[in-house]
Amino acid sequence: MTTAQPQSPRPKRSRARTLIPLAIAAWLVLEIWLLTVVADTAGPLALLLLIAGSIVLGAVVIKSAGRRAFRNLTETIQRQQRQQQGTPEVGGATPTTGNGFLMLGGLLMIVPGVLTDVLGLLLLIPFVRTMLGRYAEKSLERRVRAAAVPGSFSDAYQQARMHQPDGKVVQGEVIKNDERGSGPRPGDDGPRPPLTP
Repeated sequence: MTTAQPQSPRPKRSRARTLIPLAIAAWLVLEIWLLTVVADTAGPLALLLLIAGSIVLGAVVIKSAGRRAFRNLTETIQRQQRQQQGTPEVGGATPTTGNGFLMLGGLLMIVPGVLTDVLGLLLLIPFVRTMLGRYAEKSLERRVRAAAVPGSFSDAYQQARMHQPDGKVVQGEVIKNDERGSGPRPGDDGPRPPLTP
């Protein structure tokens, strides 16, 4: 006589694993439908020219964003070298802007499709990139704050960064001068050894 072993409960499938493939499938169906509508309306030659133009424009955008990112990197390295050598700055620092959304826009334009082209063109607008950058920064800060458990290392690090803006910790001893003078006080044996942990 065999005894039936109890079956372990099957782990639940996460929402993301269910929704992401469905969203990708719906996106592909919508893109194919839009491409057929454009081909029926404007003709297949116009559709091919539209796809080729968006690919070329996307490649140009990615190339220019990459050049700008490389130029910003070299300027930052040169500025740090001048600061280490003590050379004064000539002119103001050039403002560096994030190129991540610009490169994403170029990548979306390279992918064939009408919706991806529209999204890529939207990301080429500086106002849209600025708004998305602020939103991404705020949401990242919220997630970091939510993930910081009180008393953990990351919480202590955040507290230290709040009190020291540059993050530098300088060990030392505070010596208060007397209002009467800065000479040694009675009973003082001279300089004290530094504090050690």
